[in-house]
Amino acid sequence: MIAHPNKTLVVTGGNSGLGYHCTRNIAANLDWHIILACRNPQKATTAAKTLTAATGNKCIEIMPLDLASLASVRTFVQKLSTRALPPLRALLCNAGLQTISGTTYTQDGFETTFAVNHLGHFLLTNLLLRQLLAPARIVFVSSGTHDPAQRTGMAAPQYRHPSLLAHPAPHTQDNPGTLGRRYYTTSKLCNVYCTYELSRRLQTEGHSKPDRPITVNAFDPGLMPGSGLARDYSLFQRFLWHFILPIFTLFSSRINTPEASGKALARLILDPELENISGQYFAQQQAIPSSAESYDQEKAAELWHGSAELVKLAAHETILQLGG
Repeated sequence: MIAHPNKTLVVTGGNSGLGYHCTRNIAANLDWHIILACRNPQKATTAAKTLTAATGNKCIEIMPLDLASLASVRTFVQKLSTRALPPLRALLCNAGLQTISGTTYTQDGFETTFAVNHLGHFLLTNLLLRQLLAPARIVFVSSGTHDPAQRTGMAAPQYRHPSLLAHPAPHTQDNPGTLGRRYYTTSKLCNVYCTYELSRRLQTEGHSKPDRPITVNAFDPGLMPGSGLARDYSLFQRFLWHFILPIFTLFSSRINTPEASGKALARLILDPELENISGQYFAQQQAIPSSAESYDQEKAAELWHGSAELVKLAAHETILQLGG
């Protein structure tokens, strides 16, 4: 008997690394129709074929999405809305980048790391809320580097008003590597703020109810050498990242393989026991506290309002109130 999918998942950056291995775990459940929303159609097509061969799920397809372009995000959502697909039940905001060779800007004029890791996903999520059918789940992939207390060796985040994060002033005291890592850790802090704020808004505005929840959680995959996060590193650093550090996954619980983290991330989409769990920060299989700063509701609300202004989110584009 041929299984027919009865629900749809949209996953950003599902063509490699964490996103790929998460998608592979979810695709093994043939009731899922999976959309790989990716910037590179060639890599995404190859990934979709490989996933289909590995899982037997023939309902895996690609749709172009460039999170660095607000126009691309809006085009993606518009095209998705015209498709005759099973109900959208899950959104996985996984794609991300880190640049250390100098500050760059998107075609919209935003600092690239903040634009891709936060603003693109913020707009995508708001635009897709109308298509989500509860019970549904939204997951943002964050990072333990958002928490200075974890002492990850990365530059600590510096949250500021989103207009300043989008248009940063020159930091003469930081070299490009330090500055790029700070952009990254700050964007990952924004992912946590966005998780908590969206969860609150969905509940207080009555869109998420105990019998028909729309849950929103954040996920920390841990240090995961071998992923594409080091694409902007030097040749030597990339060698260490891809060939030396993965060895340490055998000896340290703080270093994870993409396969292990992908399985843990898939659980946030699949596990029935998590259907009503929202506004939590997960590291692998456990909900743990995020950074002390990430619970600042005033900053989370400021980020929400400022982001809505930056992406020019209109009232008709989201089910949530823009004020408040």
